[in-house]
Amino acid sequence: EQEIGQVKSNLEDLLLELPNIPHPSVPQGKDEGDNVVLRTSGEPREFSFKPLPHWELGEKLDIIDLHRGVKLSGTRFYVLKGLGAKLQRALISFMLDLHVDEHGYREIYPPFMVKRECMIGSGNLPKFGDNLYHDDEDDFWFIPTAEVPLTNLHRDEILDVASLPLYYVAYSACFRREKMAAGKDTRGIKRGHQFDKVELYKLTEPEASDQELENMVIDAEDVCQRLAIPYRVLQLCTGDLGFAACKTYDIEMWAPGCAEWLEVSSCSNCGDFQARRANIRYRPQRGARPCFVHTLNGSGLALPRVLIALLENYQREDGSILIPEVLEPYVGMKAVQN
Repeated sequence: EQEIGQVKSNLEDLLLELPNIPHPSVPQGKDEGDNVVLRTSGEPREFSFKPLPHWELGEKLDIIDLHRGVKLSGTRFYVLKGLGAKLQRALISFMLDLHVDEHGYREIYPPFMVKRECMIGSGNLPKFGDNLYHDDEDDFWFIPTAEVPLTNLHRDEILDVASLPLYYVAYSACFRREKMAAGKDTRGIKRGHQFDKVELYKLTEPEASDQELENMVIDAEDVCQRLAIPYRVLQLCTGDLGFAACKTYDIEMWAPGCAEWLEVSSCSNCGDFQARRANIRYRPQRGARPCFVHTLNGSGLALPRVLIALLENYQREDGSILIPEVLEPYVGMKAVQN
């Protein structure tokens, strides 16, 4: 029995290393170069002057402080000051209000540290342990996304079919150890070890998950449209899918100062992959055998890249930044002035 138990344990460890199986509709491809652009919304603004990148705008307006971020915590950290911090807070509040009041999500404020089994349930452990921050003494793990606690809210539960689908939205700070080489991709505040994000999450019956993914993308796009920032939607190919996802759409905003598309959302259908790991089931009808739910997650949206796109798209020649109309009630002004 001891040998059998060891074999079972070894088998479970091996199975935890296997990624999800791509959905039949996912295009074949090796890497991000094979992703498919599905649609583009909004025309990039034509400037009468050379648009500045956000790190220059932030320094001139004294709203982004890269040097003090490094002084406090090291490379890939930054400080938002004054109206920079207020703009970030305004974006978070606007997105939460939109998703709760108009899209029908229920707001959750989760812990930012979780137990090991939560990371296993979401698919982050054991494969991605090197990219996570970990408190060795208490075995707490700092979340890389609110997807982790939202996945595990119903771990080891059997849900009432009448309660499905469940829609959750959560703001959280996110912590990632990913190693980043110096260069264009890491300049400014595009990539950091700590950043903020508003996360969308759904638990659904299996037959509903395909359409629920399409709806989630529409909800994330709504943020882009109301901010009036040009964006595009891509479908990821098989070679660029995340570990837990069977189908994924990315949303990218245009950043004219950086002259590049920035990923601000990644919406994925994980099928029953996470539900099996976290043992989340539902009973289709009274007396029926429990089945695994399908889980979906998506950024709605991710900061600070939305802040980058906002600063670079709404900059004026005098160095000031116009405030998008939907954010004026949250910020209390129409422009950020030097």
